[in-house]
Amino acid sequence: MNISKEEPIYSISTAAKLLGISIPTLRVYEKEGLLIPFKKESNQRLYSQADLERVECIRRAINEKKISVNGIKAIYSLIPCWEVVNCSDEDRNVCGAYNSEEQPCWTFSHPNTICEIKSCRECEVYTEYSNCGTIKNLLKNIIGKAS
Repeated sequence: MNISKEEPIYSISTAAKLLGISIPTLRVYEKEGLLIPFKKESNQRLYSQADLERVECIRRAINEKKISVNGIKAIYSLIPCWEVVNCSDEDRNVCGAYNSEEQPCWTFSHPNTICEIKSCRECEVYTEYSNCGTIKNLLKNIIGKAS
């Protein structure tokens, strides 16, 4: 059976068991904006393999590098999402993510911007640049283009 890494297949209890953490810990990560689980119409959370890898990255940052949840949120807030999705100057002027240093872009609503119709869970900023190591590579690429 060949299942995509992005396919949400694990219940919250299965995800917690596979990760060796508690269900409340997963809910805290969601509440704090570090994780966006897939939600069925019944509001049941489902997690993909990519979600589990994201949580493992978060856990390593907390346990090995001693970065707090607020520290991780601050790092995520520095992802230049406006460069990734090519926001216009008008979008940047009204975008909470562009003007904030405390929350990742996927925690904001995005009225009247290019991101208004996007699903944050499926957005390239969330899927590609919030895992270990990818933020630095993104910044290197942006700086390389500017040189």
